[in-house]
Amino acid sequence: MRPENQSGVSHFLLRGLPIRPDHQGAVFALFLGVYLTTLLGNLLLILLIRLDARLHTPMYFFLSHLALSDVSLSSVTVPKMLVNMQTQDQSIPYGGCISQLYFFIVFGNLDNLLLAVMAYDRYVAVCHPLHYTTIMREGLCVLLVAGSWIVSCVHALLHTLLLVRLSFCADNVINHFFCDLTVLLELSCSDVSLNKLVILTEGGMLFLLPLGSVLGSYIRIGTVILRVPSTKRICKAFSTCGSHLFVVTLYYGTLASVYFFSSSWDSKDIIASVMYTVVTPMLNPFIYSLRNRDIKQALKMFVNRANFVK
Repeated sequence: MRPENQSGVSHFLLRGLPIRPDHQGAVFALFLGVYLTTLLGNLLLILLIRLDARLHTPMYFFLSHLALSDVSLSSVTVPKMLVNMQTQDQSIPYGGCISQLYFFIVFGNLDNLLLAVMAYDRYVAVCHPLHYTTIMREGLCVLLVAGSWIVSCVHALLHTLLLVRLSFCADNVINHFFCDLTVLLELSCSDVSLNKLVILTEGGMLFLLPLGSVLGSYIRIGTVILRVPSTKRICKAFSTCGSHLFVVTLYYGTLASVYFFSSSWDSKDIIASVMYTVVTPMLNPFIYSLRNRDIKQALKMFVNRANFVK
């Protein structure tokens, strides 16, 4: 049986961003610029890490996968939103909506897991610097990243399969700019108690465990630093962890404001969704690069090499 026969609808209507019609052109140009910046920044970061041997370390290995996840997360939602703005056609096929949902869950959860892995990496770097290369060996790094990808794909597949068994009746208007799981469950005319139970248990566990790992890592880092406090140690720890800590705060802050501190979807929730699906992926390369001497040197060498080839 095809998905549209099972669901009762062949397509959904994405209401999009809460903006006035006369502002569509300016908003389109803004989001196009943000998306192109996201692509350029993250792909350039991946390229630099790939080409420069000095960046072949666990931290940059994890960062390259975070950049790949960020550009993928943004690519799942933004291009469709831009097409809808340009064509004024808000429809998305049922199959397209399900596919968008699956990949959004994959890369959203992958970001979550990679941030936890990177927090553990920073904990080892600060608290066990002499054993860093022994603990963060190549095999463990590959295992952590591969495990994050596998868990994210299985997690997304579980929620997608639970969703496609539901029926959708007359109301097919999604009050969002992409196919979000919680909004789709509100539209269903089937019993969604199992879906909500799985979100609360399995989904909650996959959110809280990485968050707990991040908090535990930074609490331990803070404890070690404050045990023998000095300006030099604090500055060194901040230079090591500051960028990651800022990204973690931005990611979890916007995520929590959307899914935990809101009872119904409105303009504020959609704007917060824009923050973690569009703005954060754009900012991450700049956050990790502006205060990073290795990235700056790699970029300078890349530019010099490109000029030499010309």
